Amino acid sequence: MRLLYSGLFYLAVPFILARLSWRSIKAPAYRRRWAERFGLYSVPEDSGGIWVHAVSVGEAEAAFPLIRLLAERHPTSPVLVTTTTPTGSARVRAVLGSSVQHVYLPYDLPGGVERFLTHFRPHLAVVMETEIWPNLFRACGARRIPLAIVNARLSERSARGYGRLPGLTRDCLSSVGLIAAQTQADADRFIQIGAKPETVCVTGNIKFDLNQPEGWAEDAAQLRLHLFGGRLVLIAGSTHEGEDLPVLVAFAAARQQFRDLALVIAPRHPERFNAVEALCGAQGFRVARRSQGVPLGDADVFLLDTLGELKQFYAVSDLAFVGGSLVPVGGHNMLEPASAGVPALFGPHLFNFLEVSRSLLEAGGGIKVQDGRELGQAVIELLAAPHRRAQIGSQARQFVEQGRGALQRVADRLESLLTETRLRSND
Repeated sequence: MRLLYSGLFYLAVPFILARLSWRSIKAPAYRRRWAERFGLYSVPEDSGGIWVHAVSVGEAEAAFPLIRLLAERHPTSPVLVTTTTPTGSARVRAVLGSSVQHVYLPYDLPGGVERFLTHFRPHLAVVMETEIWPNLFRACGARRIPLAIVNARLSERSARGYGRLPGLTRDCLSSVGLIAAQTQADADRFIQIGAKPETVCVTGNIKFDLNQPEGWAEDAAQLRLHLFGGRLVLIAGSTHEGEDLPVLVAFAAARQQFRDLALVIAPRHPERFNAVEALCGAQGFRVARRSQGVPLGDADVFLLDTLGELKQFYAVSDLAFVGGSLVPVGGHNMLEPASAGVPALFGPHLFNFLEVSRSLLEAGGGIKVQDGRELGQAVIELLAAPHRRAQIGSQARQFVEQGRGALQRVADRLESLLTETRLRSND
């Protein structure tokens, strides 16, 4: 089955490259560093380091505290961080800089995988969340590289997909020494699709362990005053195509009662910045762009067209809509506004954050809406009730505080995996 998978993957390569070329029309970074996607690297060879894979921006943000903790515990081990997307790559370089080595993970083709592992020779492989690659995992097993999936999550839909290929999935997961799942439901699904029960544990979600720098609240207050003065601020973070118009309609409805309301809109993908600005203009809104470095002034919409500032802008806002949830993307991280004490609103499509969203709603720290009309109603109701808004924000922050601790548990499990691997090697 794995040979068939590899053969089909090789046949798909021309179409994958064509897609990269198509995406590069709007995002030129997609046409760069293609050699890395086939395991060919210009950086020096390495040996014996810790390798962490985070597919894109969301996984990278979750991985940063873990990477720092692992580097602190293993100061003599070099750290390699791989991503798949240019936005993830840019975020790794911006946050971690030269403290780590960074390349793209190659496609899951036998030759590329072998070249990658030969080039870097990691002594620990850590994969974030949901990435499962048959050739890569099998090669790690063959080389006796301890392999872990951490902050692991598996939706019912994904489990059904993997369940259609039980032999391939079971063989793939046989090389994994640790699956540190976010919830018991995630752990059960991994076992259901073929993971060995003794390798699966529940450690919680490390996204609760947000690391806010000292003085961040004061910095956020100053930024808000500088950019928005005394205006109310609604932020729509990580929006996808199909969500911007409902957000703008909701904003327009709220503006009928709250004339000083400002909207910050942060598209998830940089290639959409210009299109979102054009959409705002077509709806009659004046736009200021963060990259221009000027306050909102007399404009209506502040386009957050930079990377890495979303968490800070959640903290400067009165209300937050978290995107990827009005369209079937699966949602994005509502813990970021919650940790800042900002009420989080989100749509019905939450399969990537099912447990988090459910628990946040139960804690009274979030509000789910079905469409743009309900979003507008919720915004109006919360802006009209400052005390209720503050209570929801306080409950959201408390929910995040109570969920902390997964980071240390994951790091401890990784230490145990390393110890067990060394003991087996010495037998």
